[in-house]
Amino acid sequence: MPGVGVREPVTDLAHLSLEPEHHRGYGALYDAINHGRIDLDALKSHLGAVPVATMPGPDGRGRIVLAVDVSNWLRPDAATSPERAFCHTYARNGQAQMIPGWPYSFVAALEPGATSWTALLDVVRLRPGDDATAVTATQLREVADRLITTGQQQASDPEILVVMDAGYDVARLAWLLRDLPVTLVARIRSDRVFYAPAGERRGPTMGRPPRHGDRLVLRDPATHPASACATEHELDRYGTVQAVAFERMHPKLESRGGFTDHQGPPPLIEGTVVGLNAGHLPENRDPKPLWLWVSKPAPDGGREMDHWWSMYLRRFDIEHTFRFLKQNLGWTRPHLREPAAADRWTWIVLAAHTLLRLVRPMAVECRLPWQQPTPPAKLTPARVRATYRRACQDTAHPANPPLASTAGPGRPKGRINRNKPVIQPVGLAHYKG
Repeated sequence: MPGVGVREPVTDLAHLSLEPEHHRGYGALYDAINHGRIDLDALKSHLGAVPVATMPGPDGRGRIVLAVDVSNWLRPDAATSPERAFCHTYARNGQAQMIPGWPYSFVAALEPGATSWTALLDVVRLRPGDDATAVTATQLREVADRLITTGQQQASDPEILVVMDAGYDVARLAWLLRDLPVTLVARIRSDRVFYAPAGERRGPTMGRPPRHGDRLVLRDPATHPASACATEHELDRYGTVQAVAFERMHPKLESRGGFTDHQGPPPLIEGTVVGLNAGHLPENRDPKPLWLWVSKPAPDGGREMDHWWSMYLRRFDIEHTFRFLKQNLGWTRPHLREPAAADRWTWIVLAAHTLLRLVRPMAVECRLPWQQPTPPAKLTPARVRATYRRACQDTAHPANPPLASTAGPGRPKGRINRNKPVIQPVGLAHYKG
């Protein structure tokens, strides 16, 4: 697998083809990525069969926790690459920018403990003009179906927990995935407004019964009703953390957007609003209230509420995976023109990351001479990648040795390329909500 046995970061495909694991020339690597074929159905079924770790739930049973997020392959100078969109990014000074590129939606399973490992299960490129909520719902549905088909999610197991950051239309996602055993936890903006159940009609008035009850304005504490449960914890990183939950809260949906084709009035999608207040934040930043919306109408006590927000904080483990894919495995290094080639390379990098996860038990006793013994739970992806060759030196390789041949004639001398590529427009970014 390209990139997994390289100790240095992958800088380009030409140097990657010189590694002994490749067994081919640099031209064959470019041809395979530009014109090759990957059986995605078979690859996805194999990824779904690889065991994923479970997180301890509030009742002591293990549950699968998935994180979904978008990472951008920025291509600002690739004017001839089609299907680019304006990707929302942040500069080093914290200022938001819109840069052309290819946004990819990843789904990963989280692992317990302090770790930078995640199990990448699926990736989809978001095209300009796509309904990102529908694409994300289809992606999560396929991942859940594969976990159920392979037996990793049983009918008696706790529901799969899906955590995501702000920007997703979590209420519509909950409606689209209402027939699956999943619970969605998403961060919401602090300017949102929710409503309690309407209850019975008040007074002898005639007409349509009310659909919405009392307002819950997140920024206005005067509108906050009595909480269903409240907890307080003392954490070293965040100080005194106070959490409250308001049950059976729904947003007011309009007959537009994703509910244009809905028969009748928009549905009432009830969930639990969880508010989190920390005593302090790292780097001496001022703490601000954190608000979450959970697709379950009411929590089963304070332990389940604490489980929700603690799993949301673990969502940031996928950011370590994105950094490892880009900085070490060279996900965004190739200068590919066609988006189909970028999709093939993305799946190759995802398979390479899965291979490192499978080799992790073999790398426990296989360390460099100057490294100290490390328990399996503390092995980092970079540590496993550095010892990949030593751990897999006796394993079989599916690729045959390369056949001796001479280089092709190439382009005739003096002839220029007259097939000029077409400048492609940049579409609008409609991902993450």
